[in-house]
Amino acid sequence: MLTIRGRSARTVEAYHVDLRLYLRYLKYHKVCHAHSDIPLEEQPITDLPDEVICSVTLSDIYAFLNYTLSERGNIASVRARKVSALRSFYKYLVSKTQLLEENPLELLEMPSIKRAVPRFLSLDESLELLRNLPQGKNYERDYCILTLFLNCGMRLSELCGINLQDIRENTLRLLGKGNKERIVYLNDACLSAIERYKKVRKPSAKDPNALFVSGQGQRLSPRRVEQIVESGLSSSNLDGRGYSPHKLRHTAATLMYQHGGVDIRVLKEILGHANLSTTEIYTHVSDKQLERASSLSPLANEVERSQKETVHDNLEKIAEKKNRKAGADS
Repeated sequence: MLTIRGRSARTVEAYHVDLRLYLRYLKYHKVCHAHSDIPLEEQPITDLPDEVICSVTLSDIYAFLNYTLSERGNIASVRARKVSALRSFYKYLVSKTQLLEENPLELLEMPSIKRAVPRFLSLDESLELLRNLPQGKNYERDYCILTLFLNCGMRLSELCGINLQDIRENTLRLLGKGNKERIVYLNDACLSAIERYKKVRKPSAKDPNALFVSGQGQRLSPRRVEQIVESGLSSSNLDGRGYSPHKLRHTAATLMYQHGGVDIRVLKEILGHANLSTTEIYTHVSDKQLERASSLSPLANEVERSQKETVHDNLEKIAEKKNRKAGADS
């Protein structure tokens, strides 16, 4: 995965964690038969026989996925990643090691993942976030971080990995998922924020190439960037709504599509998506568009006219009753 296919260290680590859990599950249930003083999460797997790994059936895989759901609470997307790891693993056993002649996971389906509308900040909320950022000693750095998130739609890991040499004139090189590089163009807001930050940025002796550094001279960690975003949201009264650095990525994509009129294929390249279907989640319509569509219904005026006629009829009935009463009294 790392040396041949060129996957990133994060991807390799994720596959390692998933496969280790799977092999521990096999050891605990097929070798120990669920009777062991050592809990499943701590089972040693170096002595797991190849025969056990190669004798699994599709039912065994379903049982493992059910365990990850019922015992570990893995959501569909997490289980889908495990399925991807297992598929790759058994494909390797068949094609590279010849330990298996047929792939027992050939018919294994990917868990169905519910595609929800992404959460994002509105244009006004985005402006509030930038304008209400607390004025502190790291203001220029934190403002630059928020500006890049909201204008470029980059991932958290991509922002943390930016080096000084990645910025060339009005372009920025990003290292995305699977070590895939892409170039994004910087608008005036980004260029201005970067230049203002560079003027006050303190060189880092430990990581001199890092663009964003902490007060201790270290490259900013993903957790520290999350805290910076949380602080900005809190100062703008936008906290407690589930916003995060990744939601700022959603925000950038949504604003580009809805307000900037960016073509979906161009948006795909900006965000670094492998498939267009992933980018299509940003083609959702806004509440204002839904409201306008409802008002444009050919029956909208008909309903309104019917309501007016009902009110008019009621007024006529009231007037008629008054006239009858007046005649009776006379």
